[in-house]
Amino acid sequence: MKFSIVTVCLNPGEKLNSTLASVLSQTCEDWEVIIKDGGSSDGAVDGWVEAHKDTPGFDKVKVFVEPDRGIYDAMNQAVAHTCGEYVVFLNCGDAFADENVLADVAARIELEVSEEQDVFVPTGAQGTVPKARVFYGDTLSEKNSAVIASPPKITGFTCYRNIPCHQSCFYSRELCVQKPYDLNYRIRADYDHFLWCFYRAKAEFVYLGFVVSSYEGGGYSESRANRQRDAREFKQITATYMSRGELMGYQSVMALTLAPLRRAMAESKFFAGLYHSLKSMLYGK
Repeated sequence: MKFSIVTVCLNPGEKLNSTLASVLSQTCEDWEVIIKDGGSSDGAVDGWVEAHKDTPGFDKVKVFVEPDRGIYDAMNQAVAHTCGEYVVFLNCGDAFADENVLADVAARIELEVSEEQDVFVPTGAQGTVPKARVFYGDTLSEKNSAVIASPPKITGFTCYRNIPCHQSCFYSRELCVQKPYDLNYRIRADYDHFLWCFYRAKAEFVYLGFVVSSYEGGGYSESRANRQRDAREFKQITATYMSRGELMGYQSVMALTLAPLRRAMAESKFFAGLYHSLKSMLYGK
């Protein structure tokens, strides 16, 4: 199995339909979907199953119902049921950008693997396994209809200020197994995991160069009420992986480049398109 697509939900309503429709329409058929339901009462999951039980690809959709302590706990539980080489987390309401996304990612994976020379052996494991990788692309923000450009190369500074949206990241499964999401972080556990992949696991990051997913936005982490917690978690996580000197350098750059103004432009319905277009030009796209 090439891809495991994880969708966690709790009373998802109609959002589940659009997300799964984007998966079932993929031209690449080497995938499975793991739906992790925290115990919905709206009937959306059962309704989808009943309506699609005769749809091609339905046999590759697996539903698991289990109580959880929030989205990151649900994602950890879902990973335990995955069988794919690569895991992507596609939340309810999000969708793949088009029907060829998985085929295009699979082609890029095969290209990278065919050129691979190095292997690594995890502690205690027997034999060798392919190098751990994260394939990532750009993301369409439905909130402001702008393409969020991902950096073509992941560095310490991009880890500090601009990591790709997790909906557009395909992780080698062992990265998700070795490092589950830290439940101490209610907002930034995916950010913590990304930095762990870069700083601790030394994973190889491969930029795909195309839009992978459309991102609904407006979730728990983006509400005004959670901005303070978000800032605290960001500070704690960066201090875990980055040295004091590294952080001081990044903070200086952010201050000199008017980071608050750029963030406001990125989130604005009127200026987001222009901002992300300029960012793409800066990345040399």
